[in-house]
Amino acid sequence: MKRDGHIHTPFCPHGTDDAFEKYIQKAIESGFSEISFTEHAPLPTNFVDPTPDKDSGMLPKYLTTYLEQLKILKETYAEQITINIGLEIDYIEGYETETKALLDIVGPSLTDAILSVHFLKFNDTYTCIDFSEDVYLDFAQKVGGIEAMYNLYYDTVLKSIDANLGRFKPKRIGHPTLIHKFQLAHNEQIDDDHRIKELLTYMKEKNCELDVNSAGLSKSFCKEPYPPMHMIEYARSIELPFVFGSDAHSAQDLHQHYDIIFKK
Repeated sequence: MKRDGHIHTPFCPHGTDDAFEKYIQKAIESGFSEISFTEHAPLPTNFVDPTPDKDSGMLPKYLTTYLEQLKILKETYAEQITINIGLEIDYIEGYETETKALLDIVGPSLTDAILSVHFLKFNDTYTCIDFSEDVYLDFAQKVGGIEAMYNLYYDTVLKSIDANLGRFKPKRIGHPTLIHKFQLAHNEQIDDDHRIKELLTYMKEKNCELDVNSAGLSKSFCKEPYPPMHMIEYARSIELPFVFGSDAHSAQDLHQHYDIIFKK
């Protein structure tokens, strides 16, 4: 069964306006039997998005429309493909209460969800770590270097796994090595396999799922999935459940690199 569990939508403020149907038709034509639309959830209203255009999450006013449209599409295409109604929830350290409140409201409408870290906290300020190579390298200097930044990211992902986000907390952890997105921009060799194994092992202990995210293969400063291939094999070896995710922000990128991940 071919499944893509991480797909963005026309409701993504930093994505494309490709229609839901464009994604759905491509998934059907590509032989996928299940897909999950997992748009970036609205950020807490009292959180200041550090990106220039403040476009990291869906605008709150569109959330109901997003859910209603997907409910209709799920029923319309039920005989051709399973469509999950999902969200990608940001774990933001210090905003656990607000995130739980959102999940308490929206959780009953969801059939899938991902918990991801995009924002790192340092000295009481937040940085969107995957926004650009310049932001990434500047942040590394602030925290004491590339390795320190890597460790801060993995520590934050561990906190997300332990966070009390209520009964609707997502069990799938999104792209847990996103900190590699600009790894070819810093010209340093960082051996973080032990940290990644620590994460994956802890996810197994806590009954989480892994988002095997192929998007990094298309990033010019990454050139590997999240997590890298040998860590996907490690996940297999410890029987950590995982779900392929293309993290597509356009229909063109839907299912990107699926055959590489599964070596078909």
